[in-house]
Amino acid sequence: MIKIDMTLKMVLLSLVVLFAVPFHALQAGDKRGETLYRNLLKIAQAENTSLFEQLNRKSRDLNWSGAESVEFEGNLRIMKPQNRSGAGDKTVYLLRKLSGEVYLLSIPVEQGPFYVDLEKKSENKLVFKAELLQGRVEGETYTFARLTDIPFQPVFDRIFKISIILMLFLIMVGMGMTLTLEDFAIVFKKPAGIFLGELLQFGIMPLLAFLIASAAGFRLDYPYIYIGFILIAVSPGGVTSNLMTHFAKGDLALSISLTSFSTVLSLFFTPFLLALYCQNIPEVSLPLVMVIQTIAVLVILPLAIGMAIRGKWQHFAEKATPIFSALGIVAVLFIMIAGVLSNLDKFADVERYGLAFYLMVFLLILLGMVLGGVIPRLSGINNYQTRAISLETGLRNSALAMTLAILIQDQMGDFYSSMFVVSGVFGLQMYVAGFLAIFSFKKFLPTVNE
Repeated sequence: MIKIDMTLKMVLLSLVVLFAVPFHALQAGDKRGETLYRNLLKIAQAENTSLFEQLNRKSRDLNWSGAESVEFEGNLRIMKPQNRSGAGDKTVYLLRKLSGEVYLLSIPVEQGPFYVDLEKKSENKLVFKAELLQGRVEGETYTFARLTDIPFQPVFDRIFKISIILMLFLIMVGMGMTLTLEDFAIVFKKPAGIFLGELLQFGIMPLLAFLIASAAGFRLDYPYIYIGFILIAVSPGGVTSNLMTHFAKGDLALSISLTSFSTVLSLFFTPFLLALYCQNIPEVSLPLVMVIQTIAVLVILPLAIGMAIRGKWQHFAEKATPIFSALGIVAVLFIMIAGVLSNLDKFADVERYGLAFYLMVFLLILLGMVLGGVIPRLSGINNYQTRAISLETGLRNSALAMTLAILIQDQMGDFYSSMFVVSGVFGLQMYVAGFLAIFSFKKFLPTVNE
């Protein structure tokens, strides 16, 4: 009981922190940079490279003697036309401050050490030391930047990424230590529950996310919020659904098996469904190879290690499982709170993360659990198993979704960390929705145990 009370307190504290941020933040950053970025992206997609060539020539012809020296955190973005043949002048490099301003990076003929491995540097948040100078091209004023030192990754950002990778790895090892081959053999004992549960997780939930996010206008207006909805929906189940199923007195064995199967299946379904639902979005290029590698290394591998430990040292695994369960709760809350605190400027944009946004995320969870309850009952599955399937459908592995979002956001150009925000808000709201479901089960899905 003490452990449950502590978990609830930690979740409630996190909810207060997360939901208070938008109302106490200052006004959002400069949106002119986002407009410039989108305009240049349209030019790149239209393969009209003449402006890109003019911008690069102008940046080298400027007199930098009166330039302003600045230092800021931001991201390097590389804008390439779809037809990449021809001279290097057809590629434009952009520096974007975290507050939203965008500068065109001047690439000198003699590049020097400051410009080494620019492609690689686009994968992380960096600290830039540069000079700024304005210039006009085709009647428009642009701010150009020239590097004055080698960009480097902020220490906190590097530690944070290492921490979440390590935590997710340990969470999955802990999950593996609770599993045996019998948990996978349950498919032969309860084939209907397993098949329907996986169909709901990888069929219905992504479809719901697509419909809700599209209806809310996110796909067109805020594409990375839309991708965040799809990302959390195509993530497998996690330990939270198992915990909630235990509280709900549902079929815990079925819940654990569904989590196990969906985790293994995520190696294929998560990147496949991301590509399926996120195709034809002009601004977005999904690093699917990176997604597959992340799931393989941080999910499948530690899961197998945990199962191997369980098979060889069962007593140790049983003793260590409570520790890893507590670590899982702490890790998820750490990722959420640390991620929010490092992205406070993103929550300032209440137009993007307003009341409608929070309601749509909560609606996705609720509808997932409702359909996860209605469809199994209509299929003749008993209430005991239906409780597990309902929770397994609506509650996702938010730790995995947040980790994926953080690892790929810089490479994708998700300047406002929208994918992380969606996954983080979902991760906190699913505790509230889960407990609401538990209370409603007594009326709508009664069992002989109550």
